[in-house]
Amino acid sequence: MKLFSHHTRQERDWIMYDVGNSALVLLSTTVVPIYFNALAAETTDSAGLVAQWGMAQTVASLIVALLMPVLGSLADYRGNKIKFFIGFFATGLVACFCQALPVSAAVFLVIFVVATVGLNSSMTFYDAMLVDITDDERMDDISSAGFAWGYIGSTVPFVACIALIFGGPALLGLDSMLCTQLSFVITGIWWLCFTVPLLRSYRQVHYKRSEDARAEVLDTFRGLARTMRDIFHDRRLFVFLVAFFFYIDGVHTVIAMATSYGSALGIDSTHLILALLVTQFVAFPSAVAYGRLADRFGTLTMILVAVVAYCGIVGFAAFFLKTATEFWVLAVLVGLFQGGIQALSRSYFGKIIPKDRANEYFGFYDIFGRYASVMGTLLVSVVTAATGSAELGVLSIAILLVVGFVMLLLMPKEHGEPAGA
Repeated sequence: MKLFSHHTRQERDWIMYDVGNSALVLLSTTVVPIYFNALAAETTDSAGLVAQWGMAQTVASLIVALLMPVLGSLADYRGNKIKFFIGFFATGLVACFCQALPVSAAVFLVIFVVATVGLNSSMTFYDAMLVDITDDERMDDISSAGFAWGYIGSTVPFVACIALIFGGPALLGLDSMLCTQLSFVITGIWWLCFTVPLLRSYRQVHYKRSEDARAEVLDTFRGLARTMRDIFHDRRLFVFLVAFFFYIDGVHTVIAMATSYGSALGIDSTHLILALLVTQFVAFPSAVAYGRLADRFGTLTMILVAVVAYCGIVGFAAFFLKTATEFWVLAVLVGLFQGGIQALSRSYFGKIIPKDRANEYFGFYDIFGRYASVMGTLLVSVVTAATGSAELGVLSIAILLVVGFVMLLLMPKEHGEPAGA
């Protein structure tokens, strides 16, 4: 494949998993909230829909945050990383297919939580694979390429799903709800196909050695305490994780709540879906550009730029988002910065941690990222429910972004910054 001629096979196959899982991520942030709203609309008002959706996101994020440090530490032993990856991938895949079942809104939310836990947990082990498939000098480029190709690749099954949802009733005589349910099947098949290459080529290079499974379990709990102590004593790493906790909160919450928020404002579902499709196309070149700009201006500098941009995005959503036109503008703005901030956060963290304990550290990275998602969606849900205003709920995200920005500015630069930082 000429497009990946400058990548190794393992780098290419790692990138391809982003193409596969991003299809479910895109479906979950566009079609799924609208589908859930349709299931629950008769019994719940608009503010209640936003609150329930936010709570489901919160539960899923909390489960992942609690599981990953322990399982991540176990995965650092030789051969374990791929086993845990396969387990959570398979769980998410089965739940993805199960979302196609005709069930009530409450049951659907439970299945959605399981699918989200499986997807996000597999992505934690996938992130930790980055240290095995490339080196520090190429991490920004490979991490950015993963997000970039994930954005553009996910549009293929998504367009097929949208064509089925909007064209199926008229052209095929199918019920619109059935067409939406079939979109879960299409997405699951796509996810599976782009996961197989990684399963075949991945080899764990960095790992901890152990003689038996019992020793692994005992050492895991001792290792967690050691890792927490090591993180706390490394001021640069600790401050970065705290900053990451706050700023990625805003990023994840905007992604998770955008469609639900737009739907609650009464924006037509067609505009919501097509606008977020545009986000994917904008995010592809933007994520690639971010990786190259990081080489020139520094990874942390570009993360700071993205945090400032997200503050503007949240302000725009809270004060100016009223019609479909403004939602299109919001979609483009998110596309410009979403992939860059996620990719560079992942690659920067991968540079500054011990490679043989990557999963253990990425487990804590996931705690800060996923628990931030808990706080963000919970904050939006609580503020929206308390005030009856979805706009005020969205505006509350800005506080977390500002705190993250300040923490990044305060981050120590000693101990030898990694190349490209």
